[in-house]
Amino acid sequence: MKRSTVLMGLLQGAGLASLLLLAACGKHDEPATPAATPAGNAASAASVLPTPAPAHTAPAAPAASSAIAPATTTAAAAAPTPLAFAKLTVGDAVDKGHQVTHAAERFDADDHTLYASVATVGSSRDATIDATWRYLEGGGQLVSKISQSIATDGPAITTFQVHNPDLWPEGKYTVDITVDGKPAASQDFSIGKP
Repeated sequence: MKRSTVLMGLLQGAGLASLLLLAACGKHDEPATPAATPAGNAASAASVLPTPAPAHTAPAAPAASSAIAPATTTAAAAAPTPLAFAKLTVGDAVDKGHQVTHAAERFDADDHTLYASVATVGSSRDATIDATWRYLEGGGQLVSKISQSIATDGPAITTFQVHNPDLWPEGKYTVDITVDGKPAASQDFSIGKP
């Protein structure tokens, strides 16, 4: 009887050690899913060439785990935070991470390429972010509308680009951002003389 008690204690100890080892050796690979959007055609000085707007996902923080858990209890995974808009930045230059590096509210007519970086937080398997660029002094004339589908497990920067190979018409413009069809942000800017 004494021998079976010792053997039972050893088996329980080995089982607990196995559980601790399995909890400590989990991998935390963060996916990064770039996406692309189709390009448009140029028709006149007021029209633009939208180019792909890649989405980049920052690494997600590793999930917390408890050091010791009873064999009958499983750790409940926290529900992911839904995707939410964080910030809109308009400028004429971006870095390797596709974030606007030179933000401005006024641009020169010969600044051929303009960018709108949209920062988001949270998670989504298939969110859609739209950027609608309009020339306000042209009666709200549509300059470009670009949709970008993104999948992310954490903070992301989605950058939209418009390009005009000619001079931009001087005046006031706006870019409107929607996330899954809901208005998220709008920023006015001007092109030409201050």
